Amino acid sequence: MEYFRAPAYVNHFDNLAAHIWTQKSSVSSSVVRVETKVWEGGQCEVVGEGNYTFREDEEGMEGQEWGSTPSSSRSPQREFEVNDHDHQLAIALAEDILGVAVEEDLLAKRLSDLNPESFVPRVIADIPSTDAYSAKNRLLDRLKYHGLAERQMAGDGNCQFRALADQLYGSPDNFSSVRADVVEQLSQARDSYTSHVPMEFDDYLKVMASDGAWGDHVTLQAAADKYGVRINLVTSFEDRYFIEIKPAQQRSNRVLYLSFWSEYHYNSIYPLEGIFKPM
Repeated sequence: MEYFRAPAYVNHFDNLAAHIWTQKSSVSSSVVRVETKVWEGGQCEVVGEGNYTFREDEEGMEGQEWGSTPSSSRSPQREFEVNDHDHQLAIALAEDILGVAVEEDLLAKRLSDLNPESFVPRVIADIPSTDAYSAKNRLLDRLKYHGLAERQMAGDGNCQFRALADQLYGSPDNFSSVRADVVEQLSQARDSYTSHVPMEFDDYLKVMASDGAWGDHVTLQAAADKYGVRINLVTSFEDRYFIEIKPAQQRSNRVLYLSFWSEYHYNSIYPLEGIFKPM
């Protein structure tokens, strides 16, 4: 099985991470209250932050609802006392400091029966003509089967970067920094990505640097390369259930888990019982 490999752009994140691993870091925790909203379907038109819960009746899953007040069983959102972006990222990539290793091990075990599909980065020119509602239900059924749940990202065009930020930092709020990191990686190692982009590469960089520009498969590969982590996607596709994106050079044991609804929307995924109180 072949995977796309791009030369890693090595920067000082590695040295920062090594330094932080040897120190006692202070990471504060808080629980964030989110506003109740109901997902109405459609093309990424959900606006706001929140979490899906699953509602079941005698006939099985009937839909999903936003959590109005996260219960005490939810994993606490991580906040960082350091302000410098590079230090935040180094802490985020040092999974033992954040205490996320157990959670990621649980995710890995629940998806261990799936064989990852090969990944080829590409720019999506056309949205597939598939029934969005059926695709979304198929994705939710898969997540439920594996004991996983989505944290819903705002449908403002930044969903891929929000989901990556949520996996890295425990909050989608740093999506602008993630977008900037990805664009930097694309620019620094452009020879590795140019052949996958069907336009002038400088124009592509300008588009991707813009707030609200949809991320694509190329930006996912660039994110994996930038951070030196694997990114696993649980998708709504009928024939490509589970996709693994490998970095050019792995520099962290962190694994980022996202859900991917057709070519419409990305969310961040977690073990179900780690986030939601059973209904």
